[in-house]
Amino acid sequence: MTKNIMIVGVGGQGTLLTSRIIGKAAMEMGFDVKISEVHGMAQRGGSVVTFVRFGEAVNEPVVEEGQADVIIAFERLEALRYAHFLKKDGVLVVNDCRIDPMTVVIGAKQYPENIIEGLKKEHAVYAIDGQKIALDLGNSKVLNSVVLGYAAGFIGFDKDVWLQTVSSTVPAKTIEINQKAFACGYDAEH
Repeated sequence: MTKNIMIVGVGGQGTLLTSRIIGKAAMEMGFDVKISEVHGMAQRGGSVVTFVRFGEAVNEPVVEEGQADVIIAFERLEALRYAHFLKKDGVLVVNDCRIDPMTVVIGAKQYPENIIEGLKKEHAVYAIDGQKIALDLGNSKVLNSVVLGYAAGFIGFDKDVWLQTVSSTVPAKTIEINQKAFACGYDAEH
C-alpha cells in the first residue's frame, strides 16, 4: 500500500527540505519513494507544494485530490487551500500561523477567520504552534523540523529513524538545533 503525503506552505518555510527528509526516511526503511516539488512563487512568499509518495512500488509522484493520507501545512490558509487533497480518513497537521498573501497585504482580499475551526468540521485536524516552539528554541528557521516532528507520528517510522534522517539531511552546522526542534514537535501532545 502506498502512503501519500502532501506538504504545503509559503516560500521560505522549509517545505522542500521537509519533503526531502520524509522521502529519505522512507528510503531508509526500504520503500520505493517518489517526490514531486511544485515551487510556485517560493521566492516571493507564494504557495509551495510538495508530494511524497512511498510504498512497495510507486509509479507516480503526484498525489491526486482526495488521496493524501497526511497533509502537513506550515500555514493556516495553505491548509484551507489544499484540504480537498485529504482522503476521508486522512490527517491534516497545521502549523497555527498566519502569513498574509499579497492579495491580503494590498487589501484586495480578506484573510479568512477561524480556518482551523472550520477545517475541523470536515477533517481530522491537529494544530501546533510550531513558530512559538521554534522561537523558544532560539531559532525561527527550525519551524519545519518542529512541525515535521509533530506530524511524524501520523506518517510512521521510529523516532530514531527520523532523528538520523534529520541529521543526514540538514546542513551540518544546524543538526543539533534541528534534532531538538524535531524532538519538541514529536513529543508535543496531539
